[in-house]
Amino acid sequence: MRKALLYRILWILLLLFQIGQVSLAQSPEEKPKEKPYLKLGGAVRFNYNLSTWKQDQLERGGDFGFDMFRINAEAEYRGIKLNAEFRHYSQAFGGSFLKQAWFQYDFDEGSQLQVGLNQVPFGIQQYNSNNWFFNITYYVGFEDDHDMGVKYIRDSGRWQWQAAYYKSAEEFVFALTDPSPNRYSYDVTGRNKENNQLDLKILRRLGDSLAHELGVSLQGGLLYNLDTERNGTRYAGAVHYEYKTDHSPWNIKLQAMLYRFNPKYVSGAEIDFVEMGAYGANYNVANSGEIYTAGVAYHIPLQTRLVQSVDIYNNYGFYRKSVSGYENAQMNVLGALTTAGPMYIYTDAAFGYNHPWLGPEWTNAFANGTPGDAKWHMRFNINMGYYF
Repeated sequence: MRKALLYRILWILLLLFQIGQVSLAQSPEEKPKEKPYLKLGGAVRFNYNLSTWKQDQLERGGDFGFDMFRINAEAEYRGIKLNAEFRHYSQAFGGSFLKQAWFQYDFDEGSQLQVGLNQVPFGIQQYNSNNWFFNITYYVGFEDDHDMGVKYIRDSGRWQWQAAYYKSAEEFVFALTDPSPNRYSYDVTGRNKENNQLDLKILRRLGDSLAHELGVSLQGGLLYNLDTERNGTRYAGAVHYEYKTDHSPWNIKLQAMLYRFNPKYVSGAEIDFVEMGAYGANYNVANSGEIYTAGVAYHIPLQTRLVQSVDIYNNYGFYRKSVSGYENAQMNVLGALTTAGPMYIYTDAAFGYNHPWLGPEWTNAFANGTPGDAKWHMRFNINMGYYF
């Protein structure tokens, strides 16, 4: 009796074991654990320049020195991505600071969310220019601007829209002090601080190869004045067209925009400008204006042992200041980008009219300018960078 019971128990255990083996064989294989992804890169750049308004530099035949060292990082783990870039310039140009840094989550192939220091969705992106100097829109905070906030991007191919909220600009000092100009992109500084900004940008791509891009951008936000402790307002809008495709060597950029700053200065103050800063220094910018830009570039593939391609370009910008008595500003850059393996070499002749970076007047070139004495000036520049 006991033997029969023992045999039955052993038989049941054996049957359960066999069922378990079959179940395991039929169950899906476990997914391998996702491995962290990390990619590091960077660049080292040197710069030669010769400015027509600097007599001492003309006597020396120009200056050649250090421009910038940067480190880039891209990472991903369990669906969360990281994109960051840290730059080091000389102390005279702001020293060391973040250019960009954000966390990213992709909902699917066509939509993503970015949180952190990311590019403001306004106008032609990534750049409204082809040269090393950017276009005039960069110098008043409307090209390749980066702020602290949240951005959502939805791209279906023919349509793209971006919506963003920015709590502040490139906030590196958490205190009610003057915003530091030690930053990459131009923001309102001095006694005003950018805050609570909303951006909306819509793109429509046309043509069989989606080569024609039409865009509309809107921006609105606040300006907190440190003296009155009150918020003023600011807004901007832009329309643009860009032609770009892998099937053509041509790139065309056209953009028109307007902006308005309304800071809450102390009662009785008649100030028609705001301070803006980047690269370690501030200058004054008219409270309102319109900017019109145009650019054209042509790509020449060479495929030689040393040089792979040359891009020839011309970028022009006209800045109409909407303040009585303020002189307009202009900028034109004619040049070429040479690609040689990991090296990118920009050779530019940059012309400026009432431009702080391209003329002798720094503080008020973008405000009242130099009435009655404005002239065109030129800076010849060669920037050599090794990217890794």
